[in-house]
Parts: sequence; structure tokens; C-alpha cells
Amino acid sequence: MSTQASDLARRLADQAESVCRYYLSNGRRSGRHWIVGDVRNTPGRSMFVRLKRPVAGKGAAGKWTDAATGEHGDLLDVIRESCGLVDFADVVAEAHRFLNLPRSELEPKSSTRIPPAPVGSPESARRLFAMSKPIYRTIAETYLRTRGITALGETESLRFHPRCYYKPDRDLPTEMWPALIAAVTTLNGVIAGVHRTWLDPAGRGKAPIDTPRRAMGFLLGNAVRVGVVTDVMAAGEGLETMLSLRCVLPTLPTAAALSANHLAALLLPPTLRRLYIARDADPAGDQAAIALTQRAVAAGIEAIGLSPRLGDFNEDLRALGFDELRAALRVQLAPCDVVRFTPFPTVEAG
Repeated sequence: MSTQASDLARRLADQAESVCRYYLSNGRRSGRHWIVGDVRNTPGRSMFVRLKRPVAGKGAAGKWTDAATGEHGDLLDVIRESCGLVDFADVVAEAHRFLNLPRSELEPKSSTRIPPAPVGSPESARRLFAMSKPIYRTIAETYLRTRGITALGETESLRFHPRCYYKPDRDLPTEMWPALIAAVTTLNGVIAGVHRTWLDPAGRGKAPIDTPRRAMGFLLGNAVRVGVVTDVMAAGEGLETMLSLRCVLPTLPTAAALSANHLAALLLPPTLRRLYIARDADPAGDQAAIALTQRAVAAGIEAIGLSPRLGDFNEDLRALGFDELRAALRVQLAPCDVVRFTPFPTVEAG
């Protein structure tokens, strides 16, 4: 370890409990240790961080071990993993910020360091997605479950970042909130952008900020996609709307365009033969559905509208439940798709 890193690790160890409370907020103190699920701040009890050096014997404050995986390290590793950082220089900068230290003039100037990506660019979006982790057992999963979305198979396009930057305004300081990160991809699966939903730290809903949803990168024509499209797919506006549809039609590929304007301009796969348009029940949703229908028909694709009983299909899922929503959708599907995409075949009364 370099002299600079050793000095930072020692300074962080002097404030080990404060570091843990800040970066490992899902844990708790137990005697001389901080107990948490893992170094990425997952709730649990398998990782322990030493808060104080013992009176006698080996061990140093700030050292941690994960009994489940065998991982171990110091508080610089905690900062790197919990914040999803890649470059060591970024870890150093975050440690300096926490310790309220001036940025070191002795940081190594590596000629191989990856240059910063332009703010809001597809490359910046790809880096954010790469730094995030799967949503399993995270605040993002908790949030989706509070929205009634419990079928989370094939959701590789969704990830979680524990401390995603949020800038309220150009003149206001940057904040950090946990966030659900959704990859916006092209027809070929290339990440062109991401959609961020900043979350309440307890996962009970969106973060209490002015604009808890924002996208970055190139969205026009692209979408958050779940499932592999062959000849049939469903498209709609909101991420939660389309995930709700997947809950009750779990093998139907879906695309969330993220807004009415983007839904109207969604690019359609060349193999597509039938398109279900899950409209939102408002004027903008109606106009988007009309525009996309016209484009689909002009391309020789059959277009069928799916209408919610309430404002959108996530509202329906929460108000009606799985079975009633599935029944409401079955009567809107083409007959050949009822058996193909619903979990149970329709049984006619004798």
C-alpha cells in the first residue's frame, strides 16, 4: 500500500465508527465491531468491522472481514465498494471529502487513467451502470416490492447504486441518494443511456427530492427492455408500468420508453409481427398510442392496445392484484397469445 493510502486508511480508522455509520448505514454496532451484510452495505450480519484496537493481541481498527465470502480489507475498500467507485483517485477524493481534507497534490498522475466521460453522455451512462450492482436484496428490490412488483426474473437491465449523485440545481451542491438504475438500450442491446430513480434510504418510496426520476444518454428510439423479442412484444411509457405487465404476463417481452414522446418514437424490431401498446390513461398516453399504432401499421405490424382500468398498469396491479389484472389483460390479448403468454390456460365453463 502506498504512503498516501496508508495515511488515509489510518485517518479513517481513527473515525471507524463514523465511517461505518456513513458508508455502511444498513449495519449496527455490536460491542467493538460494526456488523453488516457485506462491504456493499447490504443488510445482514456476515461482515464485521473492527471499531477499536483490542487491549492485547492482534487486530487493527478499521479492518473488516466477511465471514460468508472470506473477503477482507480496510476502510478505503469500504468506501470503494459501497460507493461503487472504480478509480483509486476517486476513492482518495471521496475519503478526503469525508475527512474534510484538501485534495492531495501528491496524487499519482497515471498516464493510463480513463478520461472522464462527458456529463450525460452514453459513455457516462454505461459507466454508471457498470458501477452499479444487481438489485437482489437491495433498497431497489424493496422499492419495487412496495409497488407490487415481485416477479423480478430476467431483470438484468435493472441495477442498484447505493450513493448515486443528484444535483438539484446548477447552483446547489450535489447530493447522494440510493438509486434504481435502468439500462436504456438500442435494438442491438447496446446501452445508450440510463434512467435513474432516486430512492428513500428505507426503500419505502422515491427519495424526497424535487425530481426523483431523471434519464441520461440517448433515449430517442430506445427503451428499458426485459425479455428477448422475436415476433411479439409490449411497449409502454413507465418502467413500473411495464414491470407490472411482466408480473402477470411473465414471458411477454416488454419495452419501457420512459415518456409519452419517446413511446411514440420507439424503434421497432425488424422481426416484430404484433405489438401490444400499454397506454397510460391520459391525453398524452392516448396521443403516444395513436402515433405508435400508425407507425407499426405502416411497417406491416399488427398493433393492439392494452388499456388499464385506472391510470396505468402499476395502479391496476396494486389495486386489483395479480389474478384480476391477469384476467383483465387476457380478454385484450389476441387469442393465440392467451395460451402463449399467460401462466395458466383459460378454462371455459362446460
